[in-house]
Amino acid sequence: MYVFSFRDHAGGNEKLVRLAPGLKVYGGDDRVGALTQKISHYSTFKVGSLNVKCLFTPCHTTGHICYFVTKDNSSEPPAVFTGDTLFIGGCGKFFEGTADEMYKALIEVLGRLPSETRVYCGHEYTINNLKFARHVEPNNEAIRKKLAWAKETYDNGEPTIPSTVGEEFTYNPFMRVREKSVQDHAGKTDPIDTMRSIRKEKDNFRVPKD
Repeated sequence: MYVFSFRDHAGGNEKLVRLAPGLKVYGGDDRVGALTQKISHYSTFKVGSLNVKCLFTPCHTTGHICYFVTKDNSSEPPAVFTGDTLFIGGCGKFFEGTADEMYKALIEVLGRLPSETRVYCGHEYTINNLKFARHVEPNNEAIRKKLAWAKETYDNGEPTIPSTVGEEFTYNPFMRVREKSVQDHAGKTDPIDTMRSIRKEKDNFRVPKD
């Protein structure tokens, strides 16, 4: 059996390992409780027919790892488990890192995965994230449609996760920091400066009730 751990999601590891001795606990940070296997960028391992590639994405925490998963002999699209780095329509706070690190994580690491890769994040902040995205790009039709869908889906008691990497590039402002519309909102011309600016704005954003 296996447990995949992120720094801020590892609080129950010790108890879980006590309840199920022999669990393997993977993580990219020595602070991960009950860690049995320290991994790094591009480390790989298998869980049955699943192939797991570890992607080092520091910023929210210095040891943050995302897990890219494919399945042997399967036509199913791959999946990536993004923890607190990439959310549907948003990204994690820069608790232990910088805008440069988040840019690399989102654009140069996760953004280069196949566009059909399904995104499974650590929290369901979809509606509030998309309301901020609408604030950044009020004329973006993809945001309007995704927000309407997310509200209806949530009201029906269903999850708004997953999305796909390709979809995120159409409505997630933190994946769109190279777009002129997002840069114009931030008053910047550099993608990393734009990332820094809109994350600071998001940290203080008052979510409208609509």
